[in-house]
Amino acid sequence: MILGRVLTYGKGFRAQAIWASICSVVNKLFDIAPEILIGIAIDVVINQEDSFVANLGVVDPKHQLYLLGFLTFLIWAGESIFQYLYLRNWRELAQKIQHRFRVDCYAHIQQMDMRFFENQSTGRLTSILNDDVNQLERFLNIGANDILQVVTSVLAVGAVFFLLSPKLALLAFTPIPVIIFGAFYFQRKAEPRYAEVREKAGEIASAINTNIAGVATIKSFTKEQHEKQRISVISDEYVRANEAAIKISSAFTPVIRMAILTGFLATFIVGGLDTLNGDLAVGAYGVLVFLTQRLLWPFRDLANTMDLYERGMASARRILGLLDEPIHIKNHEDAQDIKLQGSISIKDLTFSYDAQSSPALKDINLEIKAGQTHAFVGQTGSGKSTIIKLLMRYYHAQQGRIELDSEPISNINISALRSQIGLVSQATFLFNASIFENIKYGNESATDEAVFEAAKQAEAHEFINKLDQGYDTTVGEAGVKLSGGQIQRIALARALLKNPQILILDEATSAVDNETEAAIQKSLKIIAEGRTIILIAHRLSTVVQADQIHVLEGGSICESGSHEELLKKHGRYAQLWQIQTGGG
Repeated sequence: MILGRVLTYGKGFRAQAIWASICSVVNKLFDIAPEILIGIAIDVVINQEDSFVANLGVVDPKHQLYLLGFLTFLIWAGESIFQYLYLRNWRELAQKIQHRFRVDCYAHIQQMDMRFFENQSTGRLTSILNDDVNQLERFLNIGANDILQVVTSVLAVGAVFFLLSPKLALLAFTPIPVIIFGAFYFQRKAEPRYAEVREKAGEIASAINTNIAGVATIKSFTKEQHEKQRISVISDEYVRANEAAIKISSAFTPVIRMAILTGFLATFIVGGLDTLNGDLAVGAYGVLVFLTQRLLWPFRDLANTMDLYERGMASARRILGLLDEPIHIKNHEDAQDIKLQGSISIKDLTFSYDAQSSPALKDINLEIKAGQTHAFVGQTGSGKSTIIKLLMRYYHAQQGRIELDSEPISNINISALRSQIGLVSQATFLFNASIFENIKYGNESATDEAVFEAAKQAEAHEFINKLDQGYDTTVGEAGVKLSGGQIQRIALARALLKNPQILILDEATSAVDNETEAAIQKSLKIIAEGRTIILIAHRLSTVVQADQIHVLEGGSICESGSHEELLKKHGRYAQLWQIQTGGG
């Protein structure tokens, strides 16, 4: 049950939940009490020395009224105090559960393998973490208390009714089964509508996120009006989904009002006749008339509560559905924290991204010794980056194995593995922070001098110092304020600050100019000392110094050797070299 799983998240706050519930119940009891006092006051005015209060020892009618006034003051004060307490505690509890859901969801997303993200939109995940979690918080903040107070009203008022007039109690309670049946009926009708509303909310969030990220492309193709229309269509679908849900929830209130009217008229007329016939005291009649509203009118708000409930549960299904997503790439029980030396062995490796597609890699066999520099070249889609993804354990190979320092990669703790591998990819991401903070992200404990030294090795120090704010320059979201080459050099500095045993450069110099590339190549000789370097490049000039160059074609290695050896073979590498150097 979805609600049960949601409440499970509140187990850690059980004491506060119990206290909040007690405050709600006491508040509602205080809320009901003034109607009882009004009936007693009527009894005092009519019967005076023979009133109910007189039987308690206060005979003088004036003193009886003074006593009732004092009790009214205490009850209103108590109601106000406990209203403050239940509002504060329910809201704090809702915030805490909301916080736990959001953090758990985010932590779970971070553990998901890359295959999961390929099938998800950023907007949908953002919508779940923000909009859905907030929607659930609204139900916990308001709806849970409302339900509790309705139950308290029914039990407390029902007890008074049966004490004063069992016949009127039966008449007043007659509409309640109809109200409850109607609530469940409308709830079943509304459930699929609200599920659709949440999905549409995710779609519009995804579309807006994508368009904001791609605003430069939209402007370059002058597609502003087209995208406005597209967002308008998606937003209109969201509005229509909401309208369908609102039609159901809005119909509930009139049904409830008619049921309430039935119960109120029964008490009003039948109770009045019993009072005229002398079968019911005037004061008791006054109490019952007022309490009928306290009994039935809270059900009027049940429509809003059910609306909050359905919206909250629709959001909870999406949240829990995300938490139920299985994590395929995770540590085994025997995973170890191994200090890597840098040797890599790939044996009979075959990998496909899914069962329907052809293998991205086929029968790959490689031996990379610690401290060597190996390069992978080939056409787009030949499998170069796939090897890197498997080394980083973003995916798991279906056949074959990868060993690091003779240890199967699956036996190495994922955090220990990735902490010792520095990856600089072509699609580099920078955070919306200063250049200094982006570089230091590679090693939060590094000194300022280490940050500057990493920037120098990455040929970034000079251009950074030429900026108006130097290392304090904010790069903008995803580094939008910098050029592609500047972004790649900062990313390289960040990876070097990590001081990894294995450094992977996946097209890491593709966006830099020839002069900067030559400087980085020169720095690589220093960077490579004591490290295993893996280069992936289309531009062959960046790999000529590698110890071994592997040419991939169709997911297989077709040639391997040094730059000179491969040129002498007059094979695929030699052809690519001739094309890039203008030799034909």
